[in-house]
Amino acid sequence: MTAPKFDVDPWGLSTGGIDAGYLAHEETIFGLSNGHVGWRGNLDEGDPRGVAGSYLNGVFEEHPMPYAEDGYGYPETGQSVINVPNGQIIRLTVNGEPFTVRHGTVDDHVRRLDFREGTLSRSLTWTTPAGEAVEIRSTRMVSFEHRSIAAVRYSVRALESPVDITVESEVLANEPLPTDHGDPRVKDLLAQPLIGRSSAVAGTCATVVHRTRESGLTVATSMDHVLCGGRTAGGVGATLRSHAEGDVARTTIRASLGAGETLEFVKFVGHEWSARASDATLQEQVAAAVAGAVRLGWDGLLESQRQRLDEFWRGADVRVEGEPRLQQAVRFALFQMHQASARLELRSIPGKGLTGSGYEGHTFWDFEAFVLPVLISTMPGAAEQALRWRYATLDHARERAKLLHLRGASFAWRTIDGRESSGYWPASTAAFHINADIAAAVVQYVRATGDIDFERECGVEMLAETARLWLSLGRTDGQGAFHIDGVTGPDEYSAVMNDNVYTNLMAQVNLRGAVSAARAHPDVARRLGIADDEVAAWDAAADAMHIPFDAQREVHPQSAGYTDLERWDFESTHPEQYSLHDHFPYFDLYRKQVVKQADLVLALFFAHEHFSHEEKDRAFAYYEALTVRDSSLSAAAQAVVAAELGHLDLAYDYLAEVATLDLDDLHENTDQGLHVAALAGVWTALVCGFGGLRDSAAAPSLSPRLPARLSRLSFAVRLHGSVIELDITRDATTYRLREGPPLRIRHFGDEAQLEPGRDVRLPTPDHSAPGDAPASPRGRSPRPASRAFTEQ
Repeated sequence: MTAPKFDVDPWGLSTGGIDAGYLAHEETIFGLSNGHVGWRGNLDEGDPRGVAGSYLNGVFEEHPMPYAEDGYGYPETGQSVINVPNGQIIRLTVNGEPFTVRHGTVDDHVRRLDFREGTLSRSLTWTTPAGEAVEIRSTRMVSFEHRSIAAVRYSVRALESPVDITVESEVLANEPLPTDHGDPRVKDLLAQPLIGRSSAVAGTCATVVHRTRESGLTVATSMDHVLCGGRTAGGVGATLRSHAEGDVARTTIRASLGAGETLEFVKFVGHEWSARASDATLQEQVAAAVAGAVRLGWDGLLESQRQRLDEFWRGADVRVEGEPRLQQAVRFALFQMHQASARLELRSIPGKGLTGSGYEGHTFWDFEAFVLPVLISTMPGAAEQALRWRYATLDHARERAKLLHLRGASFAWRTIDGRESSGYWPASTAAFHINADIAAAVVQYVRATGDIDFERECGVEMLAETARLWLSLGRTDGQGAFHIDGVTGPDEYSAVMNDNVYTNLMAQVNLRGAVSAARAHPDVARRLGIADDEVAAWDAAADAMHIPFDAQREVHPQSAGYTDLERWDFESTHPEQYSLHDHFPYFDLYRKQVVKQADLVLALFFAHEHFSHEEKDRAFAYYEALTVRDSSLSAAAQAVVAAELGHLDLAYDYLAEVATLDLDDLHENTDQGLHVAALAGVWTALVCGFGGLRDSAAAPSLSPRLPARLSRLSFAVRLHGSVIELDITRDATTYRLREGPPLRIRHFGDEAQLEPGRDVRLPTPDHSAPGDAPASPRGRSPRPASRAFTEQ
């Protein structure tokens, strides 16, 4: 499928016309959210649509986990995101003809997502089958300032002749998800997950309250409408009446318009949920939120939206010169980071954010590994909230470790509320690296922000419990080396291996982080029962961690013995057989050298201090020939390491791939939601790839370099309690300390001191790698940037 074309605009995305075949993709791209509530970019009238979608972060339904055979430790209960009552719907009738883009004539249909206003606007002219023409305009937002509020400003103008207008604005519950589960028990639960509890109308405000059948979560949705000016522009009175019952709340507006007259109104929708509050309490809470939004009005909501985004862009914008579509893609990615996290409030970000039901709404390891570094630099408050959510799930993690006969805590591989919800244990239970990824995120957050309160209140305990896990999971051999056997690394085309290099190195980071935190806060350590001998054991295990190395090939194996496995027959694999997991059994993939997503290469990036330049160079070449990128998580890491090694054109191609992954629907599944971690990878490829950022406890280091197609790159980054700005040109980089105390950095290995009020300009040495860049498997090279940024 060819993705729809979006106009190239540095501060927005827009598209003209309408094609039902692209609706699901556009609904994802045009979705609005704030981390609490998410609305897919469905058409106002709700028909046609690709996938209906209104979500609340943390609202899900429980269902039985179907297994062909039960096994000890298998999760018994699954979790799936559901559609909460949908407040987007505004149905219009003109002289008795219902408006739909399928009937009559639609002209000048344009939709635009605005990155500076945080709104989705739509405009069109519709001529009814009987020949009456009206102009329809709508603008919607999900508020960043007011957690539960979404709003739509909607207008209808009669063009050439008088018309009678009827608007039916709705909140509708139990809209189906696109999934058709094979287990009838699950299918039935997810088809009608919400039970109506109560409904109420107070004046023009209508509220419905529902509860999920199995998970017992209560959801309240309220709406109210305000006619702009209270009357139509021509002075003809409009009537408004609200009704609520069962799964539907409806407000009906009627008006008669003369030629040139306009009916305009604002719809305010509130969304709340709770696992504990009573129906009455939640109903009052959401109605009060809507009443507050009504008092503030559309203009007040829009002003606060702009202010929040102005503040965000001042600290988060990444500016590139030389590639207009890349600039648009970068800001789209950053805007989505903001949308996904603006009002997290002790929640995490699902793999698809709140833009679709893909992955059943679950959160994975890629949040801490890929998304959190972006939030730490751009929205540290959101990063803290997400880490505090992980801390709130620590009891579930302890219970999971106990079930697995391990000490400490084992965080869920995929989850919504902290309980494990994955039924395929080789890729979930065995993927213990998630615990080190979370621990590394704790270390990175504290180092970048200096948030000692978080470290004392949450960090020490999280690091200690995950350190305990590694001590009970690993073993010491006769030579004193510490091994971690039977685990699955990031690469999902290998499973249950011994001494996965990425896992071992990240576990080492985890153990050393626990040692440092316990010794920095002895009073907290005593309160948590962390004895000196336990800390010493963590320290010893970190020092003794075994990192396999293939001396014959002079390369690190992905896991012990990996380089001795048979290589995948890439020459006999046809292009239509990718993704491999759709055409070959995992048993076959597990026995061969073929990499779904960066694993050892990810270790070269995340554990950069462990490898010499020569080891990185050899390893990157070796694994580039094996990596097929059947996962969206691979290209960003490959871009970073390729840039470090001087393969700037290859790095730029990988950046282009990750930057256009969702905009061009490269994996043909963006209809299920955005690839949030891949969007975070756009920032990573630029800041850590071409900016060359690497951090450590001693000092951050930067090695800025630009590919041929870029003439300038500038961004800000949060490091060691300070914020620095980089302005990178082809021959030099200017550093500026924007806030915080003086900071010592390394520029291409040379030390430099950044002081307030003094720019430091340092030259860029030659950094091109000799010879050609390493080759990818046949047919799996990234799409060249020259095409990605000029063709759609």
